[in-house]
Amino acid sequence: MRAPDWLTKRPVAHRGLHDAARGVIENMPAAAHAAVAGHFSIECDIQLSADGEAMVHHDDVLDRLTEGSGPLLTKTAAELKAVKFKDTAEQMMTLGDLCTLVAGRVPLVVEVKSQFAGDRRLVRRMAEVLSSYSGPVVGMSFDPDQVMALREIMPNLPRGITAQRSYDDGHWDRLTKAQRDSMLHLRHGFATQPHFVAYWVNQLPAPAPWIARNIFGCALLAWTVRTVDQRERAARYADQMIFEGFVPGT
Repeated sequence: MRAPDWLTKRPVAHRGLHDAARGVIENMPAAAHAAVAGHFSIECDIQLSADGEAMVHHDDVLDRLTEGSGPLLTKTAAELKAVKFKDTAEQMMTLGDLCTLVAGRVPLVVEVKSQFAGDRRLVRRMAEVLSSYSGPVVGMSFDPDQVMALREIMPNLPRGITAQRSYDDGHWDRLTKAQRDSMLHLRHGFATQPHFVAYWVNQLPAPAPWIARNIFGCALLAWTVRTVDQRERAARYADQMIFEGFVPGT
């Protein structure tokens, strides 16, 4: 299986087409509506709730963008669906809510967030939700184990690995050295067998994504493109960009 043509045909809106200055916050319904209106694929994040629901949210805790506080994993889906984004009337969605909103009008690029603890419940719930959804979707994750879960649980769903050249910044301190090393250079590729790679634009070009793209035929996306320089880098080294902070073509 190869990545679908639509994945590289149009730019992908990072967490929807959001614009905080207009009160449109990442991953909330208005950001999805704006992406649909602009005919952009929607990249979104999903996190696991206490009762096993797939919630559309990037952070694994509340507070940065929403009312409330605490880990999503300690709250039920009903509690999280009642959470409002700050200074808005909009509330957190489930993956099922997002599918209903989009209704196949634009593709979804679903990033499975992970605690890197071998918990595959989120992928299983994703599979349940998508079993009744006919719109175009791909799945991806930074965590190779979650990509292997996508391969095993949803073998017919195109899957990707989100990656970067190194994992030595503070964001990855919670992982062991062995976990970080296992992610380097896409060395898990024969186990995960991704159909595409989403790579940090600031670290392109790099040998591993070049090999994935040119030797193994994986589509290559560049994330997250915000500046003119990054856009030029993505155009030079990748097949398409995941963007935010501007509207391509305007």
